[in-house]
Amino acid sequence: MSKHLIALDLDGTLLSDDKVIRSKTKDTLRQAIEKGHIVVIATGRPQRASIQYYNELGLNTPMVNMNGALVHHPKDQNWDVVHSPMSIRTAQSIVQTSYDFNVPNVMAEIRDHVYLDKHDEEIMEIFHADFKEYPVTVGSLKNTLEEDPTSLLISPREDHISELRSHLDEKHASVIDHRKWGAPWHIIEIVRSGLSKAVGLKKIAHYYNIPKERIIAFGDEDNDLEMIDYAGIGVAMGNGIDELKSIANYTVKTNEEEGIAQFLDEFLRTVK
Repeated sequence: MSKHLIALDLDGTLLSDDKVIRSKTKDTLRQAIEKGHIVVIATGRPQRASIQYYNELGLNTPMVNMNGALVHHPKDQNWDVVHSPMSIRTAQSIVQTSYDFNVPNVMAEIRDHVYLDKHDEEIMEIFHADFKEYPVTVGSLKNTLEEDPTSLLISPREDHISELRSHLDEKHASVIDHRKWGAPWHIIEIVRSGLSKAVGLKKIAHYYNIPKERIIAFGDEDNDLEMIDYAGIGVAMGNGIDELKSIANYTVKTNEEEGIAQFLDEFLRTVK
């Protein structure tokens, strides 16, 4: 049998709207693993907010976090980690822009160390910022952030999103890439320029010696565009954005309808 590399976005793709992996999807993925296929998670989330799903699926593979800014293996400390932060100078300039736009909050992450500009319980819950398990520093990022961050996350007012993103393009396009999270969170996530889930997926495919035509990638949002375009078999969820559907090889049912399970049950049955 030809091994396939199956890459899964989390929110809006693997996860239902209430942030769980539904039973049929879980069973289908476990069967795929038992048959020798390689399942990986590729997400904009940091490790701390994705490791529970990695463990739930019983994975023992590398993982792409923060849209490619961190590629690592949670169970193999000897695996060749790729960590690609942006410069502190760029980060501080973007933080100042956030202040100029009077955004409600902004957060920086250095791997799993969280730096939160203002204390906010809802934001901390969204970003899985747990004082008990991971280091969290609260206070003005102009003062507390002293290292190159893996990512910045801006929580803007909804009416300022377009203007703020246009400003980021105008002032920082050469050094950063930014994406907007899907509803219900209007978060702008910023990483170093040139990074994407596809960058991480390419490294993992090389590690397992899987050719591009045997990569299956599932996604729903604009941070999945490069990954879906790169994969030999790009699959857009039914709830995905139109731009993603336009470049995907297939569009399946929604995350609520377990589109991943539907597709894999049919597709892998034909694999020889």
